[in-house]
Amino acid sequence: MSAEPGTLRPGGRTARVRTAVLRAAGDVLAEQGFAGLDLADVARRAQVGKTTVYRRWGSVTGLVADLLADMAEQSLPREETGSALGDLRANAALVQRTLADPRQGALFRAVIAAATCDERTAQALRRFYEVRVAEWAPCVEQGVARGELPAGTDAEAVVRAVSAPLYYQLLTTGVVPDAPAAERAARAAHAAAVAGAYVTGT
Repeated sequence: MSAEPGTLRPGGRTARVRTAVLRAAGDVLAEQGFAGLDLADVARRAQVGKTTVYRRWGSVTGLVADLLADMAEQSLPREETGSALGDLRANAALVQRTLADPRQGALFRAVIAAATCDERTAQALRRFYEVRVAEWAPCVEQGVARGELPAGTDAEAVVRAVSAPLYYQLLTTGVVPDAPAAERAARAAHAAAVAGAYVTGT
């Protein structure tokens, strides 16, 4: 079964081409949004043959899907502080720094906007967040094991609850969340989890 365009994980020169093309694609998304993404322009920026880009990724949505897969792979691993609240605060701080970054914040806004009207981009974005949520879920599971959070707590729901208000603020007001907003998000999610709001099967 052949791989979908943009899903191969090669090495050597092909890996360097992929890195250059994905970097260029991210730059265009951050600067111009999804509507400004053009394979020929990306090839020019990456100093790669246009034919190579068309053959490898096939479409703009194929390129965005691979970009999101690469971002998930390159994202920082979870930080374990020894407490559920500390871990959730670390997660919130990471999300806040990402959204506040001039390039990364603009890139996410562009991809999220594109996902509302393009199903393949939406699927790729969902996969990205599935990977990131799964990376941080063990922090909540460890909190349950330590007795800090009630048994049956949905770990992934808690992780999503941390980042949700930060994304909501950015997307609905255009205001980049700051460090105090991240602190509030982490504390609110933790308080709700302690109160049993995320316990399932009851």
